[in-house]
Amino acid sequence: MTTTMTQAVTHTPRSTDLAEIAHGTTTRMRIAEIARFLQENLGPRITARITRVSDPRQVGKWAAGDTRPRDEAEERLRAALQTFHVIQSAEDNHTARAWMIGMNPQLEDETPAQCIADGRFKDVMVAARAYVDGC
Repeated sequence: MTTTMTQAVTHTPRSTDLAEIAHGTTTRMRIAEIARFLQENLGPRITARITRVSDPRQVGKWAAGDTRPRDEAEERLRAALQTFHVIQSAEDNHTARAWMIGMNPQLEDETPAQCIADGRFKDVMVAARAYVDGC
């Protein structure tokens, strides 16, 4: 007698795994670490643009721990880092930077960096997951 068992297999897409890891990493990091990472990987001007501050030197002050960003700027920093980590985990730093600053067809040909500055965090993460799933 043969018994056939059907097992429910759940498959978690790769992008979901990476997004969860990036979320955990970003949540544990202090804001100075986040500012420093983004300053080093995107540059102070792009990081300032993402956070909607006019002076890129302000990013350096956050990175050094001299000052803290306003809540809105911190939200943008955390969103940028989380997105960067999703792409970086699937690719590398160079590709993650290029992805963040390049036009994206899923974002109506705007850059992910600009969309984060505009507060479109969810749209950017959806685009990042789609990119990773297409790799």
